[in-house]
Amino acid sequence: MKSLITAVLVAGVALWTMVEAGATLGAGTDVALPEQGTPPEPLVIVVNRMNPVDDLSFADLRSIFLGSRSYWNNGKRITVVMREPGEQERRVILHDVCGMDEEQFKTHFLRGLYTGEILVSPKTLDTPVGVRKFIFNVPGAIGYLRESDVDPTVKVVRVDERLPWDKGYRLRVP
Repeated sequence: MKSLITAVLVAGVALWTMVEAGATLGAGTDVALPEQGTPPEPLVIVVNRMNPVDDLSFADLRSIFLGSRSYWNNGKRITVVMREPGEQERRVILHDVCGMDEEQFKTHFLRGLYTGEILVSPKTLDTPVGVRKFIFNVPGAIGYLRESDVDPTVKVVRVDERLPWDKGYRLRVP
């Protein structure tokens, strides 16, 4: 009887080891692995609640964050607010929206401000609470927050007609 129990335990441990390693059980049956880590969180584009903008194309978003578009359609000046360099949210915006790294972004703005092609560089804040408060207080402000940092003081904007929780939404923080 002891050998039967030992054999069952050994078989159980072997099966668990195969599951952890991602092995298959034959005949094309895949073993599902448990979730590892947390899924990427949506990075939400937010504006002041009084801003009439509800939807921006990815191209519009790029031109706003790169400083080539300075005014909303209603004539109000756009004020971009970003997180500090090194923050994951900022890296996502720079890479996915602007197509740049931190150094390229800095060079882009220095050149643009020097030549007059860009009127104002982005406002930089160190916390999500600071970003929310700034956007709440500045009518033309636009910025980004993790979905978990959004509250009713700011308005969520669709990007390419998608909200952050819609399938196909492109901005995610790993």
